[in-house]
Amino acid sequence: MQVDAPESASAEEAAAVVAAIEAHLSEQRARLAAAARAARQDEPSWDGEKWRFAGRLEAIGAEGGRVPDGAPTDAWSAAGRADRF
Repeated sequence: MQVDAPESASAEEAAAVVAAIEAHLSEQRARLAAAARAARQDEPSWDGEKWRFAGRLEAIGAEGGRVPDGAPTDAWSAAGRADRF
């Protein structure tokens, strides 16, 4: 990124402008990263639940394979596909 400062600006003034812009951009990046983390937390996933679900399948007589990544996060839908795990 290039910042054009007025010719009458001193080196200190130009440095202050650049520092302010860098601080603003850093804050924006932090906000975007926080929003991305929040969005990922809201999405349902099998993290921490794969082996528990496999144990439940095994308990009812189905083969207790581990739930693959990308499987439906709805337990009923996943149970219907248990033969493919």
